[in-house]
Amino acid sequence: MAIDSDNRDAYLKRLRRIEGQVRGLQRMVQEDKYCIDILTQVSAATKALQSFSLELLDEHLATCVVHAAAVGGEEAEVKVKEASAAIARLVRS
Repeated sequence: MAIDSDNRDAYLKRLRRIEGQVRGLQRMVQEDKYCIDILTQVSAATKALQSFSLELLDEHLATCVVHAAAVGGEEAEVKVKEASAAIARLVRS
């Protein structure tokens, strides 16, 4: 299963907003802005990406993993392992 088409536009909108934040960071560096101001914006962009990741993970769990669990067998095991690995990556980041 892929991203739900109902959520795709909202996800893309959020990613464009994050992209704008990153472009803003590039501008700040080019314009030699104060380091602490840049770090503040890095923190905001990082939090935006983390929030996006959690929302996407939630959708994956609610759709792909639930579907695989209903089917059972090896597919369920694979999806649960994938989800666990994704959670581990998010926790480490």
